[in-house]
Amino acid sequence: MRIAQYMHRVDFEDGGPPRAVVDLSRVLHDRGHEVTLVTTDTRDVPEAWLSGSEGPAVLELPSPGLPGSLFMRGQLAPMARLMKSLDVLQLHGPWERANAQIGSMARQAGTPYVISLRGMLDDWSMEQGGFKKRLYLKLAGRRLLEGAAYVHCTADAELAQSGKWFPRGQGRVVPNLIDLAPYAELPGPDEARAKYPFLDDGPVLLFLSRIHVKKGIEHLIEAAHRLCDGGTPVQVIVAGSGDDAYVQRLRAQVEAVGLEDRVHFVGHVGGSLKFSLYEAADVFVLPTSQENFGFVQFEALACGTPVMTTTLVDTWREIVDSGGGVAVEQNASAVVEGLEPLLNDPAKREEMGRLGRAWVLENLATDRIAERLEAMYTDAALGS
Repeated sequence: MRIAQYMHRVDFEDGGPPRAVVDLSRVLHDRGHEVTLVTTDTRDVPEAWLSGSEGPAVLELPSPGLPGSLFMRGQLAPMARLMKSLDVLQLHGPWERANAQIGSMARQAGTPYVISLRGMLDDWSMEQGGFKKRLYLKLAGRRLLEGAAYVHCTADAELAQSGKWFPRGQGRVVPNLIDLAPYAELPGPDEARAKYPFLDDGPVLLFLSRIHVKKGIEHLIEAAHRLCDGGTPVQVIVAGSGDDAYVQRLRAQVEAVGLEDRVHFVGHVGGSLKFSLYEAADVFVLPTSQENFGFVQFEALACGTPVMTTTLVDTWREIVDSGGGVAVEQNASAVVEGLEPLLNDPAKREEMGRLGRAWVLENLATDRIAERLEAMYTDAALGS
């Protein structure tokens, strides 16, 4: 099939979605499809793709020239030419105004498209700036969603929350594709321990994600404070970048409770060091207000690390059912209550790590998810 993926920015510091699009493009290409990745920012597009030596084709559009990140008509001419050759187009996120422009182009050209929500119509997300979002849905967003062949959700819980915003649209659930090849042979924890010597001093709780106020990191810091006061001197790693103002508030919280030597902000972590850091952690903790899928949770499981998340995550039931994770309410007391049995029982953590890794490698196997995505694209192209 001839498939295009459009994402405004391919910058891994934006979190899971750009990584997902790169993995998706790579896997589809490797499975024999003619894939074009379209973006205005190629920062983390593989160099070999940009040079054309291997991998999917890349179409780099100019930065939008109008206010509100909208393209001028001429700027989309390369996209219009590409559109004529496509079997299906995939867009990512309902709030990118350029997606509404490109979706309109696709409808005019008769090119079917799929739009992935990325959790942006979940109840929590719709409560943030709700008036503006409802207005945008009325003006352009609902037409974008209901004009799609499919509105792609990554969990049943996401579709249950989101479907009311596109009542005449067609939702379809397919988990996010994760390229699991790098997880076949893990590097081990030594690289992370050499980089961060404090990992050897106490149980390690890892947060690794884009830093944003919705992630609830303050609950993890307060839980660490209570654990340390209670005789369990944990080490907390906060890995990621993002909201600098939020980071400053978190640093002030750490200083106020005297945990400067126990809570470590290490910035963005990638490559083999990221995998090694997962392996060096005793528990991966994501005390978030909302995630539709949460790549980092399944990455941790794939590395054999137990996961603690909240019941506000769309996939929390899957994580618990895997045997590799627990889900709690989003407050420090619940985090402490959930962590204590794990920190006091290394054998339990080891068993959870084994079960979680096995579950991910089977249920989120790359080929298995790719086949479901291919079926969605085929149905979209055929108008099924």
